[in-house]
Amino acid sequence: MRPRSHAAPIRFSRFVQIGLGVALAGCANQGYLIERNSPFNPLAGPLKLVSREGPQPSARSQQILRRYDLLGRHGNDAGPVLARLQEDLRHEPTHEKVYAFAELAYLGGLRAQHEGDAKQALDYYAAAVSHAYLYLFDRRFESARSAYDPVFRQACDLYNTSLESALRLYCPDGRLRPGRRHPITIGNRRIDVDVVFQGAWKEDEIERLEFVSDFQVENLSNRHHTYGLGVPLIAIRSSREARDPADGYYPPGLSFAVTAFLRVLPDTTEGRTSCALEITDPVVSRFTMVDARPVPLETDLTTPLAYFLDTPEFNRKANIATLGLLNPNRTERDSGLFMVEPYQPGKVPVLFVHGLWSSPMTWMEMFNDLRSFPEIRERCQFWFYLYPTGQPFWVSAAQLREDLANVRRSIDPGGAAPALDRMVLVAHSMGGLVSRLQTIESGDDFWKIVSDRPFKDLRADDASREALAKTYFFEPNPSIRHVLTIGTPHRGSSYANDYTRWLGRRLIRLPTMLVSRNQRLILTNPGLFRDPELLTINTGIDSLAPDSPMLPAILSANQAPWVQCHNIVGVLPDDGIAKRIASESESDGVVTVASAHLDGVASEVVVHADHTTIHQHPRAILEVRRVLLDNLREFARESGSPPAPISARIGISDGAETPTARERPLARPAPTDIGPLEELAPPPPNLRSIE
Repeated sequence: MRPRSHAAPIRFSRFVQIGLGVALAGCANQGYLIERNSPFNPLAGPLKLVSREGPQPSARSQQILRRYDLLGRHGNDAGPVLARLQEDLRHEPTHEKVYAFAELAYLGGLRAQHEGDAKQALDYYAAAVSHAYLYLFDRRFESARSAYDPVFRQACDLYNTSLESALRLYCPDGRLRPGRRHPITIGNRRIDVDVVFQGAWKEDEIERLEFVSDFQVENLSNRHHTYGLGVPLIAIRSSREARDPADGYYPPGLSFAVTAFLRVLPDTTEGRTSCALEITDPVVSRFTMVDARPVPLETDLTTPLAYFLDTPEFNRKANIATLGLLNPNRTERDSGLFMVEPYQPGKVPVLFVHGLWSSPMTWMEMFNDLRSFPEIRERCQFWFYLYPTGQPFWVSAAQLREDLANVRRSIDPGGAAPALDRMVLVAHSMGGLVSRLQTIESGDDFWKIVSDRPFKDLRADDASREALAKTYFFEPNPSIRHVLTIGTPHRGSSYANDYTRWLGRRLIRLPTMLVSRNQRLILTNPGLFRDPELLTINTGIDSLAPDSPMLPAILSANQAPWVQCHNIVGVLPDDGIAKRIASESESDGVVTVASAHLDGVASEVVVHADHTTIHQHPRAILEVRRVLLDNLREFARESGSPPAPISARIGISDGAETPTARERPLARPAPTDIGPLEELAPPPPNLRSIE
């Protein structure tokens, strides 16, 4: 598993308002990951791995060695000490001896690896893993070991770190193949390791694995890491031919979180040990089962996300924000809906819609935090929408309407997935207008904005007639149940003034097909259109002006009765620099409170943040979480499904969660009896003489 070097990635990071200018935008030369000089190791402190004296056993292990007259007997040579300790274990097994054995074996592996003996190092690491496993799970030590003992957590770190060290040696290219058996010879014992994948992705979708410990996250406020057993990994999704309808919605270079857990199984053949290396997707399950007991997995959801955001493929999508504003023609191929998690029919879609001069990158703070709540990630799937913001928002709304219909026909042609009818749209700024147009009935109100004559009088070819009809005549989407708008200029923004609109019309190149089609319609239908400018030179900036005729029509339109609207209004913090220079005191610096306010909504909250960061503010994220939980409760009531998997988690903190029935034991069930030490633990080097 080779670490990856990161060339200075460039991305357009956040939706930044330029006070004088043409847009709301931001650009920064910053990435999401820093490659560490050496992997993070939780044992560095307890075992003094970087001390001047070199790695040393912990004080507790030294006490055990002293008690059995083993301390300092063989210097740095772990083999003879482990051989004596193994002999004592056979006659008088105790949890303290098992722990000391695991620790010394790990230190022996470090020394062997430093000396260039990879084979011997692998032997030692395997012994450390198996003895740490015994310390944690052998029922003979049930009454002696205590989860309150710091050594218990250290045993977990020994298990995880030894397993990671062994995986680095055994599979340096990161290409462990799920579904295959990997035989390993350690000492005079053969170990058959079956690699098993558990998750919503398919086994052949894992191209390679990288270690989370090789990287440090930056430019995401929170790193969501949970503690337990296993090695957190980054799984890079392979590029393969589309095999199911959802494949077309996954971006290239996608990576996702997995955790590797090695389960030691009883021997079925003399001289042979069986193990299952379980590669588990923590979005699907946070626990594994050992001896009918739930064991939490060590997980990291943020680092794999940061790895994906740093890929050249996704960085190109990030940079599309500028092209999408200035030249929508060049972004048409990349626009549309995409997913960063496997499509699952039972999960409710949450679609993020960005604003002007922005891209889905703007949602990564919220996505990272929302997914950290188990009750959300286990019941919701997150989708993103990318569209060219240089064109009028009602044109983008028509495209979103069509894209939502297409994805539904593609992934659920028979309408057999009721969760897809509980969709939630979460939208920032102009994206809120694009989203609200998915939930209202147009009647002929929008057509009357451009013409006093009935639509049937329009003379046009079939394609042009259909395109115009989709823009001005529409029904609410029956699958959308909640829309949450954040910092949206429902009544326009004064930043879309005469100067910025003039400048925008000279810089922004509207889609060629759209412009030529509309010019042709105007020439073919003299006197039909009330204001031809609405069809020819209107840009995304024009569409947000306070005098935009579309805005009052949206405010007065009939909203679908099954849709609940929620609203978040931004107000600049009192001590903010932006507030001191803003022309309006009650605004987020771009959108006034009066413009952002909505009447008749199910909820409206005020967040003290500027326009560029309001959707990344913790209060906004918690409000989105509240709306999602309400939606899940409603879904549970309407569908008559058992509420336990949802309600059991709602309002429960991470520390109090317990696994549910759906978090089933992984592929190969754990034995009911861990078994004798000598059968399970592969001996490290120098122990062969005592067998």
